[in-house]
Amino acid sequence: MEIIPAIDIIDGKCVRLTQGDYAQKKEYHTNPLEVAKKFEDHGIKRLHLVDLDGAKAKKVINYPVLEQITRHTSLKVDFGGGVQSDADLKIVFEMGAQQVTGGSIAIREPETFISWLKNYGADKIILGADAKDRKIAIGGWQESTTNDILEFIKDYHEQGVEYVICTDVAKDGVLQGTSIELYEEILAVAPKVKLIASGGVSGIEDLHRLKEISVHGVIIGKAIYEGHISLKDLKPFL
Repeated sequence: MEIIPAIDIIDGKCVRLTQGDYAQKKEYHTNPLEVAKKFEDHGIKRLHLVDLDGAKAKKVINYPVLEQITRHTSLKVDFGGGVQSDADLKIVFEMGAQQVTGGSIAIREPETFISWLKNYGADKIILGADAKDRKIAIGGWQESTTNDILEFIKDYHEQGVEYVICTDVAKDGVLQGTSIELYEEILAVAPKVKLIASGGVSGIEDLHRLKEISVHGVIIGKAIYEGHISLKDLKPFL
């Protein structure tokens, strides 16, 4: 199981939101590169970098932060937030991202998302499936849809999606545990998908539970920043 710390960016700074609410923003560090280097120094290999400004603006904004991190660390970065066009996608890959997460685009322009899968490969394009009351939420979780989370993932998996990041919005940033039951349901309908769990990790016990159900990876944010999990605690999983 891959351990993937998250760095969320607003105004070039490392922040966390609670349940996707931009009004509930907490700033943790003014220099995301320093945070990324600290992760790397503790043996972390992967990083989940989210452009929250981009998610809101529907275009990539914080690509200089991505370039700094990929240039000055060896971390494999998956980037999400505001990737809404071919031009956005090109910029993000040129800035050094190993993978790109598309969520809103997969709802708004499914043909475009499928073309990305075909042109770049399923190992490069991650489906972002964020759930609010079991329905897909898009646009930095500011917009709700009627798309059922299980059907959404199953349909795209059948069209070639290999990697899926799934966040239960209600769990995100509240440090009250992950959506184990939802992840089990997803793996039941799409057993070959490489599922990356995101949101709600509150301690090491959550990581053990996620490993037991065979998720491919887990994204950890606030639990690290608030000291519920230390980087040393993560050593056995690396």
